[in-house]
Amino acid sequence: MKRIVHYLNQFYGQIGGEEFADQEPILREGIVGPGTGLQAVLGEKAEIVATIICGDNYFADHQEDALETILTMTEGLEPDMFIAGPGFNAGRYGLACATICAEVKKRLSIPVLTALYPENPGAEMFRSKIYIVETSISAAGMRQALPVMGTLAEKLLEGGEIGFPEEEGYIAQGFRVNVHTKKNGAERAVDMMIKKLRGEPYVTELPMPVFDRVKPAPAVKDMAHARIALITSGGIVPQGNPDHIPSANAGIYGIYDIENLDRLTSEGFMTVHGGYDPVYATEDPNRVLPLDVCREIERDGEIGELYGRYYSTVGNTTAVSSAKRFAEEIAQDMIRNEVQAAILTSN
Repeated sequence: MKRIVHYLNQFYGQIGGEEFADQEPILREGIVGPGTGLQAVLGEKAEIVATIICGDNYFADHQEDALETILTMTEGLEPDMFIAGPGFNAGRYGLACATICAEVKKRLSIPVLTALYPENPGAEMFRSKIYIVETSISAAGMRQALPVMGTLAEKLLEGGEIGFPEEEGYIAQGFRVNVHTKKNGAERAVDMMIKKLRGEPYVTELPMPVFDRVKPAPAVKDMAHARIALITSGGIVPQGNPDHIPSANAGIYGIYDIENLDRLTSEGFMTVHGGYDPVYATEDPNRVLPLDVCREIERDGEIGELYGRYYSTVGNTTAVSSAKRFAEEIAQDMIRNEVQAAILTSN
């Protein structure tokens, strides 16, 4: 029976939540968490012999050491395959899954597999190097993801031919291959054109990336009399996070009062962003939302007025559709409040 090593973070590895994100890599015999569903799909064709668990923060902060430890653990188990996740749209976890898989494939020369949401940074960075099963945005899609992972894992273990992304369920890797068809290119192109003219469904053989084209707003002619707003995707919120903005995959944003403040203090503000080390932002929130500097240029007359409220959300793995909605709503709110321009800061 083929041997598989499975990688999970502290949450799916059933150690704990964010408070255990600094967990160093540990090795557990057999199946843990999502491995149960994966093993059920694999049946008797392969066995998950061990599970490696590592905290998201630990991997992000000590990547070189974490990789070396995980690779040493994996090599000692002599597996036939390495599987990580699924990581869905979890930024740190997804990036760890993809990074580890790519390194295992490179150094141990065994097949690897993970599963991520297409907008996960791990998918964007590693889709051309490893097979990544496409998942939904959250763990609600676990039941759908595991069977696809199991089926593709079997093919990789057997060394069988891997079909196209839409057939196998993995994220397109950006490669083009030659295939034999009954019709030549000209005939297929005419068929697609006719279907398009008739309003019938068709699939292009050469999908092109789609980018939003946003016309730049005209420059502010008179900054000395303009009202300027502050916006951040760095997660700066009042202490206690009154709107409960998530640390990742945010579906909401907050609007907070700074009318009578010259600067942000650690007593009054904090960051809830889960994608960077919060120590320095917590120590001085102005490092992410520069209220102190903006008050200086306001006093010096370089801008007319700083708007009395700021907008905040978390950009960590937040879906493009959510970010677009935030932008539209915030822009409308600024128009209503006669804001001429905004300073947008990240982390």
